[in-house]
Parts: sequence; structure tokens; C-alpha cells
Amino acid sequence: MSHRRLGPSVWLPAFVAFAVLGALWQILAEHNPDFIPSIPATLAELWDNPRLFGVNTLVTLREVAVGTGASFVVASTLAVLMCHVRFLERALMPVAVVVNVTPVVSYAPVFVLLFGFGSTPRYVVTAIVVFFPILVNALAGLRSVDSDVLDVMQTVHASRWEILWRLRLPSSLPFLLAAARVCLPLGVVGAVVAEFVASGSSSGLGSMIFAALETSQKTVIYGAILVLVLIGLVLTAVVALLERRLLAWRAGGAIGR
Repeated sequence: MSHRRLGPSVWLPAFVAFAVLGALWQILAEHNPDFIPSIPATLAELWDNPRLFGVNTLVTLREVAVGTGASFVVASTLAVLMCHVRFLERALMPVAVVVNVTPVVSYAPVFVLLFGFGSTPRYVVTAIVVFFPILVNALAGLRSVDSDVLDVMQTVHASRWEILWRLRLPSSLPFLLAAARVCLPLGVVGAVVAEFVASGSSSGLGSMIFAALETSQKTVIYGAILVLVLIGLVLTAVVALLERRLLAWRAGGAIGR
């Protein structure tokens, strides 16, 4: 089974797709050298300045971790409350929708005024970007329970806590992991946007791109973008691995049936 998962049918399509993208990048760079650096030049920039890219990468990763992690905690807790108290859902879900559809760049100056310059506005902006998908997925997962199992638990007078812990949370796990697969890379986008609009610090890959743009350092810009792409791919792969490990029982159950 493991050999089949790692076979050419798994990695070859992605390899071909990235090879095509790399070829297109190189072709565009050769025809537009004033706007797009070549792949070797971009890789050379990364190789020559590992500490510069490393330090800024850690700053952006910290913003992703703090913002996305805080959003997961708040959104999941709110989803549990909404699942048990319908009035809260009717009251708060429209507010969450309004926050979701409002451009996040409009919030950033307000957070800078509230929290000052520094990391806090960036954490908040990142959290807002990923909040709504987490909330919707968590709420859907908590309500995806088997109605027959729920009836049995209610028949034996199981408490709300027991139903939540033994039924609703396990049922919501696939939804939460699906949210994580979307929201972790989205958190990277949120962190970079926050570094653009909630300035005050020169650290972070987004700030690095903004500073390099002002001085026309093309290799720095594309090097930072390449690092962001790699971060998104790694985070997606980590969530996919967790999903495979944590949901192995579902696959086993399907095979058994």
C-alpha cells in the first residue's frame, strides 16, 4: 500500500506541472529580463543570503502560527456554542459573514491604532482571514453526527459534554482537518497581507517584498515569493499527512464494509 502511495502515479503529475511552470518562468524571464529574474538568479539570491531569508521566514511563520492557532481556538469554541444554542448562531453568523466579506485591508489601520505598531495587528489580521472557513467547517462537522447514534446516546441520558466529547468532536475531525488544509496556506496569505497593510516593522517576507519592490531588487522579490510557495506546499503536505494518520480508522472502516 505504501509503495502504491509513493508510486509515479502520485508524484509524476505534480512533477510535470511544476516542471512546466518552471519552464514558463524561465521563458518569460529570458524575454522580460527587466521584470522577471531567471530561476538560477533567484536561487543564487537565496543561496547568497540564507540568514536574511531565514530570519524573515521565521517571522512570517510565527504570524501564521499565532494568528491561525488563535483563530482555530476561538472559531471552534464559538462553533460549539452555536451548535448548542441556536440563538447564538442566528445572532453571530451574520456578523461573521459581514467580517468575512469586508476587505481585510480596511481593518488593518484600525488595529494599528488599537494595538500600536508591532506584531499584534499582524496576528489579528491573519486570524480574521482564516476565521470564517474554520467556523463554518467546525459547525458543519459538529452537526454531521449520525442521527441514530445521537438518538441512542440521548436515550441513555448522556450529558451534552459526553455527546460532544464522544460523538460530535470525532465527527467534526474530518471537517476540521479540511479547514486546516485550506486555512494554513490561507494564513500565509493573511500574514503577508498583514505585513503589507499593518506596517511598522521591517521583518517578515511580506515586508521584505515591499522593501525590495521600492528598490527594484527583483531577485529578492521572487526569492521571497518562492519561499512563500514552499511554505504553503509544506504546510499543505503536513496537514495531508496528519489527515491520513488521524483518519485511518475511517479508511479502515470503509474497507471493512
